[in-house]
Amino acid sequence: MEMKKNLFIVFEGIDGCGKSTQVKYLSDHLKRIGHRVYSTCEPTDSRIGSIIRDVFRQQIEADHRTIAGLFVADRLEHLLNKTNGILKVLEEGQTVICDRYYFSSYAYQGVHISQQWVIDANSLSANLLRPDLIVFIDIDPEVSLKRISSARGNLELYETLSNLVKVREKYFEAFESQRQCENIFITDGNRQPEIIAQEIWDEIEKNEWH
Repeated sequence: MEMKKNLFIVFEGIDGCGKSTQVKYLSDHLKRIGHRVYSTCEPTDSRIGSIIRDVFRQQIEADHRTIAGLFVADRLEHLLNKTNGILKVLEEGQTVICDRYYFSSYAYQGVHISQQWVIDANSLSANLLRPDLIVFIDIDPEVSLKRISSARGNLELYETLSNLVKVREKYFEAFESQRQCENIFITDGNRQPEIIAQEIWDEIEKNEWH
């Protein structure tokens, strides 16, 4: 079956799972077969996103409810910005690949406040645009922490073993509660990146996009 001319694909997973690597693999592959590809991430580089990054670096202190609210605002700006918002980019015919979307909020903020509240708070974004495919790269939290530490040494907010274990659990809770309305593919992130990339591509080709 012929693939849609443009897709919205989101990568999810705990920190250090290899999302950035797989975003590049998929972007390159799609470009080779004729897609115009726009890669993006959350938090964004907007002013709201900058505040979130400062919170993560622990340069600003914020309550978990405030952080959740900041992500809601940043995500809506990400979708609706009239210059480079995801909705505008998709309307232009480009394929969008996003490193994190609302499931990251469901998992990371869902550890500290009601996950259902986070889901409800992000319903505007979900109703505006659900991904064609959500790829969850699953790795052991201990592996995650080792990768983060070796890559940049300093750990950010949420990057503790106990928290990452809980975040992974919250991802699976959210997948279970949202499976009726989302297209979720889970892949084992403990393998070689090339093997993971091929498995993701095989999954994309299996979907009945037309």
